[in-house]
Amino acid sequence: MCSRLVSAPCLVLAAPLLAGVVVPSPLRAMSHEPQCRGTLLQLLVQEQGQARSERFRFNLRLEAEAASAAAALDQLNSRLDALRQAFNPLVQDSLVVSAPSTFPIGSAVPDSRTRAATTISGQVRRSDYDTLIQRAGRLPGVRLQGMTSLASASGQQALEERLLKRALERGQRQADRTASALGLRRTSLLRIDQRSRPPVRALAMAADASSRFRPEEAPLPIGSINLALDYCLS
Repeated sequence: MCSRLVSAPCLVLAAPLLAGVVVPSPLRAMSHEPQCRGTLLQLLVQEQGQARSERFRFNLRLEAEAASAAAALDQLNSRLDALRQAFNPLVQDSLVVSAPSTFPIGSAVPDSRTRAATTISGQVRRSDYDTLIQRAGRLPGVRLQGMTSLASASGQQALEERLLKRALERGQRQADRTASALGLRRTSLLRIDQRSRPPVRALAMAADASSRFRPEEAPLPIGSINLALDYCLS
């Protein structure tokens, strides 16, 4: 948190970005801009919290290797078909498959070979977390590059509301303390500028078919909110 004091009189444009805050129309805002006839206090407040994991976004790398680029692509297509059959019943919406790339491996001629690769992403439900990891570990040429823990829409909204309340309360406490230190009595909130990030948590992991993975053991999604608050102290 940081703060800045500005001597009055001063003029501050109101630009609230929060639901539930009454925002004047553009024409009225121009003629009814909030004024501070005391001391202007500007605060930056940040709050962070966790939400329950409801979905996971996964990222895979699929590779194949053969004596030529054409043969490597043929093998990659075959492996991709097997992956689709294993993953389509689990995936929400659909798989996202990038265009493949090919590149030579080894420098000896004529023994050099070609590798073909593509990346695949998608989302699975919490209940299919372990199943996806197990299937990825059993498919040839598949490497699980990571999973991102995601909150539900309702969980994200609840977290944002909780963080917003905490940030506003924290800002008010700071404004009250500053006013008291200056021998002032009143604090009036003039402006709120909100910026927040949705709760996500990236999990770097490798697929291991010999173990079982529990979604409740995965790191929880973390969200944050940043508020720029202007108070008038008098």
